[in-house]
Amino acid sequence: MKRRGKKFQKKGSTSLNKLSLFQKPEGRFNRSCPLSSKNAPIIDYKNISLLKKYISENSKILSSKITSVSSGKQKKLTKEIKKAKLLGLI
Repeated sequence: MKRRGKKFQKKGSTSLNKLSLFQKPEGRFNRSCPLSSKNAPIIDYKNISLLKKYISENSKILSSKITSVSSGKQKKLTKEIKKAKLLGLI
């Protein structure tokens, strides 16, 4: 027996069923990069207080999704954190 009408429509589909992992929720807001503002601190391996803000308790680097740092600054931040770890500053 063939179905007629709308194909692939589930019964009782609500807005909650339509959410996806790859779809941005409408309720969130975009934060600007804290390292790109006018009075932003300089990213340097010697600036330990700044680097510790972007490291977890297990000394892992936090992702840019959590910290809202831009991709270019995140790469530079990662490089400087690794340099500081290598020198034993962190």
